[in-house]
Amino acid sequence: MPLATLIVILLTVSLFVGCGGKGSSSGAVKREELVLAVGGESEEGYDPTTGWGRYGSPLFQSTLLTRDDDLEIVNDLATMYEISEDGLTYTVKIRDDVKFSDGQPLTAEDVVYTFETAAKSGSVVDLTVLEKVRAEDDHTVVFTLKEPMSTFINLLVTMGIVPKHAHGEDYAYNPIGSGPYKLVQWDRGQQMIVEANPLYYGEQPYFKRITFLFLEEDAAFAAAQAGEVDVAAVPHTLAAEGIAGMRLLDVDSVDNRGICFPYVPAGSTDDEGNPVGNDVTSDLAIRKAINVAVDRKALVHGVLKGYGSPAYTICDNLPWWNPETVFKDADLEEAKKILEEGGWKDSDGDGIVEKGSLKASFTLVYPSSDQTRQSLAMATADMVKKAGIEMKVEGKSWDEIERLMHSNAVLFGWGSHTPMEMCNVYHGKYRGNEWYNANYYQNPKVDAYMDQALAAGSEEEALEYWKKAQWDGETGLSARGDAPWAWLVNLDHCYFVNEDLDTGKNRIEPHGHGWPITANIVEWRWKE
Repeated sequence: MPLATLIVILLTVSLFVGCGGKGSSSGAVKREELVLAVGGESEEGYDPTTGWGRYGSPLFQSTLLTRDDDLEIVNDLATMYEISEDGLTYTVKIRDDVKFSDGQPLTAEDVVYTFETAAKSGSVVDLTVLEKVRAEDDHTVVFTLKEPMSTFINLLVTMGIVPKHAHGEDYAYNPIGSGPYKLVQWDRGQQMIVEANPLYYGEQPYFKRITFLFLEEDAAFAAAQAGEVDVAAVPHTLAAEGIAGMRLLDVDSVDNRGICFPYVPAGSTDDEGNPVGNDVTSDLAIRKAINVAVDRKALVHGVLKGYGSPAYTICDNLPWWNPETVFKDADLEEAKKILEEGGWKDSDGDGIVEKGSLKASFTLVYPSSDQTRQSLAMATADMVKKAGIEMKVEGKSWDEIERLMHSNAVLFGWGSHTPMEMCNVYHGKYRGNEWYNANYYQNPKVDAYMDQALAAGSEEEALEYWKKAQWDGETGLSARGDAPWAWLVNLDHCYFVNEDLDTGKNRIEPHGHGWPITANIVEWRWKE
């Protein structure tokens, strides 16, 4: 964002909130407004039927179920739910006192409409397992599945309910919902203003008005220094900096960063003509050597300044994680041995190994707007170069990455509270499906394990199969097996917060789509 634009926004915000970040101190009038710089806007808008809120807490809308502070599934719109013994039928009873922000009642018909619309949207919301959904009465919804799916309940946790009567073409940009806040102003690329929804059925939020500033992390840090924001998401490189009147909030997350390697050889294209495959990264020895050569602890301490942990899979420390996937890294000698056994040798003495006429050289791209990914990419490239592998690091726009991601290594981020994400990223049926399985990975045995996990009668029964998909002692999607990714780090999310602001019990946050810190925003208030 240009500096002039930032200055205008901050001046405008100052007029709105008076004394900025200092307006809550003892003896002063306590503001009912907040200013947050905690992430970007959703360019696609705020329509749950096309993906908004898929990581939970859609803010403007309500969900049938939700997760509490301990990530346990509890009722939201629902008053109860039951699952049939065969796992094919989910019956959900909903509250009878809920209204949308326009005053119209929320009924079972709105729930049916939401799920039917999402199923037809062709978006990242995958409802192919849904056979039908019907309203048994005004406050009872029945979902019928084509086959059991242990992760289906997570869709009831993340799918915000939209109003059938007001879901037009521009809904994504003018959302109406039954959540704690309603949108009142959106200045694209600059800011969004929301106000408390007076018709919200739950506890009324303490803060009646919130301004979200869409700032890059450096600009958010500058705004925090100027006292113009109450909460600012900041890069790890700045987390150790002190700001007068603010405290550092270090939130645990399941947000990770890793390198996605094109898994198949070059020579094909996708439906849009984008190249698919890479002759270097399609070689198992290259992928395994990179995994072994990377010093993950050094990345955590050097790039993340200690605010994170080494990553070995897409789901470290979650219930479906297989701890046998952890391996010894930072081992250059082992990496060189893997390359040599794989037929890669430095025959011409230039420091880069080759296999026949093919050099172990490829491009690693990252979003140019992301400082952390840039630093991770550069540090990782330096590490693997010592093993004889050249990764040429290039920053690109997301539009460019979308065209390049099937044929170039990409530094991606994922992280979710559901094992379905593992399926989306690794299952062969999702190869080349938008951002899912961008490297065209496929292993029939891994697919079979994930299919068994999905078909299990419960999330608990599915755990064994999710773990085997990662590593069963012989094969798997982890670095011990096919190594289609090199997972690098799990991030802590770092925020500077007004020292007078109590943000309640912060939940373990997912990958940063939306504003995960606001999941419990109804609990936020000024300290007494």
